[in-house]
Amino acid sequence: RTTSAPSAYTGAMAKSEAEWKKQLNAQEYNVLREKGTERAGTGEYDKFYPKAGEGHFVCRGCGLPLYSAESKFKSGCGWPAFDRCYKGAVRTEVDSSFGMRRVEIMCSSCGGHLGHVFEGERFTQTNERHCVNSVSVRFVKASDAPLPSTEQAPVAKG
Repeated sequence: RTTSAPSAYTGAMAKSEAEWKKQLNAQEYNVLREKGTERAGTGEYDKFYPKAGEGHFVCRGCGLPLYSAESKFKSGCGWPAFDRCYKGAVRTEVDSSFGMRRVEIMCSSCGGHLGHVFEGERFTQTNERHCVNSVSVRFVKASDAPLPSTEQAPVAKG
């Protein structure tokens, strides 16, 4: 989905829209800054299932570690799915666009749009599905960067 105005985030990683446009390619900018959505089944991480301890997923906008490899699971929804994030890595906001009420998930550092979180589907023990656009994250191998020691938890929604 696209909005006419980019997300105005003033958190720890605030940048001007010109800086974001210079850093991100067109699709990354559309998803991370304009809250767009990549087509289902087209993302590079949709069918990518790394083994536990193999690495983690970071925000493509700022590099903040968001999800461990073991938190990714097969949901069949057409986008990467995770059942928990690193504590404090993701913030939420109610999204009432398109006549629906959903919970949007964003990087807590740069405010980049990641996707939406859904509850009650019983896919995993956390009962959460973080439906994430592949273009908003990047997988980092454990051999390239140490795994965060941060506790993982379902996202707190309010």
